Amino acid sequence: MKERMTPIWFEELDSTNNEAVRRIENYDNLSVLAARKQFAGRGQRGNRWDTEPGANLTFSIVLKYKSPGMTPLPATRQFLLSRIAALAVCDYLAAKGVESRIKWPNDIYVRDRKICGMLIESGLDGKFVDWSVVGIGINLNQKSFPVDIINPTSLTQLTGERYDVQAELELFCACFLQRFREEEARLRADYERFLYRKDERHSFTDCASGTVFQGIIRGTNEDARLVVELSDGSSRTFAFKEISYII
Repeated sequence: MKERMTPIWFEELDSTNNEAVRRIENYDNLSVLAARKQFAGRGQRGNRWDTEPGANLTFSIVLKYKSPGMTPLPATRQFLLSRIAALAVCDYLAAKGVESRIKWPNDIYVRDRKICGMLIESGLDGKFVDWSVVGIGINLNQKSFPVDIINPTSLTQLTGERYDVQAELELFCACFLQRFREEEARLRADYERFLYRKDERHSFTDCASGTVFQGIIRGTNEDARLVVELSDGSSRTFAFKEISYII
């Protein structure tokens, strides 16, 4: 496995995830594709990921599980990638003096504002993951955002400093490699510790019924579903797109 990840920079792409997926056979394991400008960035739930050209980090990490030094990843354990990537972002931000939390499954929030989003895509070979593309967008230097983006923030808004985009990606890659090499038990424990709004009572929306309810996030289960304690003391688990936070 590589000791260092060296980013490949593009001036402009539709999206780094698109480029990685359509040419997956051309990129080595742990390749990092970064774009100064994306004109069709994608986020979770089919949303666009809009970003000011040249101001932020928009990149994708290619993982190939048949490469030397890689451990096979069963398809049922793909959430491990969310834990690795989310914790790497939290580590990176902590090195900048910013305390962050993971809004399940893998958005990164500073207090009640979103600083980072992710989109992870994978190809399967039977019961195992053949390859994955971990797309990450971190708001670095952007100071103003479109009105339709809810609760955004950036590193420069939090610290008052301006950042060299290429240098910051190198620093993030070091954080990612360190988390990528950690034992799964440690990753899960740290992920639970960093969960946004864990052990606090808040309002949520049940996406199936539209019902608003009160609950307390208690963590995630073995299937990576969110475990929420309801007002009557019972617990309920939610998969992605089954629950919405009210912020």
